[in-house]
Amino acid sequence: MKSFADYKKDAPNWITMANGEFYPDILESACELYKPVLVLFEQLIKTSESSERLLREIMDVHQQWMRIQLCRVFRKYVSPQTPVEMLKNKSKLTMICANYGKYFRTIDRVQSAFSSRPMPDEALCALLWEYKDRGKKGYDLTERFFELFQSAFPKLRIEGPKRAGADVLMKSVFPDYPNPTRPVDFVIKNEKDDILAIGLARYDGDRGGAQEDDRTGGYANCAKEILQYTKAKRLSTKVIFVNDGPGLLLGSMWNDYSSLEKIDANRIIVLTLRMFNTRLTAKWLKSK
Repeated sequence: MKSFADYKKDAPNWITMANGEFYPDILESACELYKPVLVLFEQLIKTSESSERLLREIMDVHQQWMRIQLCRVFRKYVSPQTPVEMLKNKSKLTMICANYGKYFRTIDRVQSAFSSRPMPDEALCALLWEYKDRGKKGYDLTERFFELFQSAFPKLRIEGPKRAGADVLMKSVFPDYPNPTRPVDFVIKNEKDDILAIGLARYDGDRGGAQEDDRTGGYANCAKEILQYTKAKRLSTKVIFVNDGPGLLLGSMWNDYSSLEKIDANRIIVLTLRMFNTRLTAKWLKSK
């Protein structure tokens, strides 16, 4: 069987591109979606005596989607230093105020800056729109892989979230796994519930540099860890990396993914969706 490295000479032909959206076509929809967020943010500005109070009022908003959008607007206007993921966590409120509060833009300046922009602010709506489908390409990739797998191998089972959902933790796959919170994307089983393969799936839209090194380095550690465990248990479980997208054509990404298969050419496979029919076979999955 050809290795992932063997496909490099015509790599663009093996990549599946996800659909994108055109600018400024998205502006009308973006403004319609996010205008209520900006209207509520404006109301909270007017009723808050300080930027810290503004954040507290945002955290008290019960609807999760609205609260997250308000946090994103807060970060743009009040505290660009505060990590987005921290703002999403209501339990971090006290820590945010203690560590970042002194850098908050004052509420009068926030109101002045906000008032200087039209309602709705097309520029800000366009920025928020970028968050809307974050992760969607990855979900599309996983869903399509599941569909291909179930069609090609009707007697085998693939388990895991097709789209959004909690990762599969290795403790649910192997109860005595030494790193129980190791997340993976899918598990493949045979009719007897034997674990044939553990898999991870990612869509690489635009990667390079440190991101590139982090991704493939993390993959290598994951693969070595899983194979160390399965070999100690005398299991023939394989590791599958499903990756797709134009990011694979950037920098050394293709070579880095190819190096994953060199860790153990019999137990590790890297493939794009277009390689599915030629590379992922029942013979390989069931081999000892």
